[in-house]
Amino acid sequence: MPILIIMLKNSVVSGPKCPACGDKKMVTDQNTGELFCGKCGFVVTDKITDTGAEWRSFANDDTNRTRVGAGTSLTMHDMGLSTVIGAANKDSTGKPLSASVKSSIERLRTWDSRTQAHSSADRNLRQALNEMDKLKDKLALTDAVIEKAAYIYRKAMERKLIRGRSIQGLVAACLYASCRNTETPRTLDDVAKGINVRRKDVARCYRLIFRELELKMPVVDPVRGVSRIASIAELNEKSKRKAIEILVQAKKKGIVAGKDPMGIAAARPA
Repeated sequence: MPILIIMLKNSVVSGPKCPACGDKKMVTDQNTGELFCGKCGFVVTDKITDTGAEWRSFANDDTNRTRVGAGTSLTMHDMGLSTVIGAANKDSTGKPLSASVKSSIERLRTWDSRTQAHSSADRNLRQALNEMDKLKDKLALTDAVIEKAAYIYRKAMERKLIRGRSIQGLVAACLYASCRNTETPRTLDDVAKGINVRRKDVARCYRLIFRELELKMPVVDPVRGVSRIASIAELNEKSKRKAIEILVQAKKKGIVAGKDPMGIAAARPA
């Protein structure tokens, strides 16, 4: 006879009887997936289905983090909300599909892929985000920088600033603006070389989005560029610390204002 299992978190359930002693005080444990008798300890089943959330919380907070599926992201052209037909040619039971059904599924996959980028703007955005993903590895950028760059590019698309301009130039300009906004030490030359675009074109696109989107850029701290320059020049830790001390003194005297931050950082270790 099937046993009715009532899912309660570590609680006593009255209903099904224990097969060993006949007691009705059954205890469920969701951590181990067991249903056992509270009197004699007999384990009725050890494969209780977990119907709770798919996350585990290690903090004592009251926020409800229950979710289904991956989170959304601006770095994906559809923000991760579209569905994708899987590549496995099997049905729900694991059996291979017949030849006719397999042909139909292949056509459905093709049309599903095409409908995700049906307009020129969607295709442009997909190509731009792919270029950002490539530059992420080349320039060793973080996810936060790429997320900010994707946000700036989407804003440029809303203002219709991409028409008549190269995708690579605007992508490089958005990445440089994101680096400036997040205070990531990457120069305009680094971004231009990474995407293989002339520095003049990247600078022109950057001035355009800076003016049209009214971006507010923080003043770059030259101290952030010391570690990178010292690594390239193969300087020791003592020279790096001395350079930082000199920069701190220079900032107190106000002599770094209006100067190129990377130039100031490069001048100090020497």
